[in-house]
Amino acid sequence: MTTSYPSGKSSSGKPSSGKSVLGAGLLAVAACAVCCAGPLLAVLGSLGVASAIGALWAPVLAVLAVAAVVAAVWVHRRRKRRSACHAGPASVDVGMPTRIPPGTGSDRLPQ
Repeated sequence: MTTSYPSGKSSSGKPSSGKSVLGAGLLAVAACAVCCAGPLLAVLGSLGVASAIGALWAPVLAVLAVAAVVAAVWVHRRRKRRSACHAGPASVDVGMPTRIPPGTGSDRLPQ
């Protein structure tokens, strides 16, 4: 087994080849690209989808905001009108019924 040192010589004492170092570096770059490509594409794709949805929803949200303001004004005016026409509770005099004295004719049933 040979180990490469910063001095450019391997553990066996022979100078290390520049091609092997370059090959190992390219292999590391390829492994990193394969490993990280999926998550990077997922992040970029989700950013693209989110921006597309935002671009489509911006006009819709503006229309919904205007509709909400119109509905709030309509409900406020309707409640104001209803409360202006509503009479408050008042006391009502029912009166006390009087008793008809017996024998006056109204307590007898027809025969």
